[in-house]
Amino acid sequence: MKIVSVVDVPSSPNPHHVDARKCYDTRHAVAVVITLQPGEALKKHITPVDVFFYVLEGRGIVEIGDEKREVTKDMLFESPAKIPHRWMNESSGVFRVLVVKIPRPTSETKLL
Repeated sequence: MKIVSVVDVPSSPNPHHVDARKCYDTRHAVAVVITLQPGEALKKHITPVDVFFYVLEGRGIVEIGDEKREVTKDMLFESPAKIPHRWMNESSGVFRVLVVKIPRPTSETKLL
């Protein structure tokens, strides 16, 4: 059995310059916990595979394609492959999300 304490996983450098901790990485899937502090946002980008997101903490704004919505703790949302998306933390608290990419991407995410 493998158990990972996400707080012990170091944040990986990323083009968004936010706290991103890869807590699961196999040949089949990748899972990352991303934390946005108040005022932080991801840059709009496109992933080469479908992605689903699960809000662990807080509230944020999610933009996927032409849709923009507020999401809160315990909500799950998805972003199809090759559709521009981003998140923003316009709240006064932390916004923490689990990101799961299946299958594991074989090419890089593209910033817009």
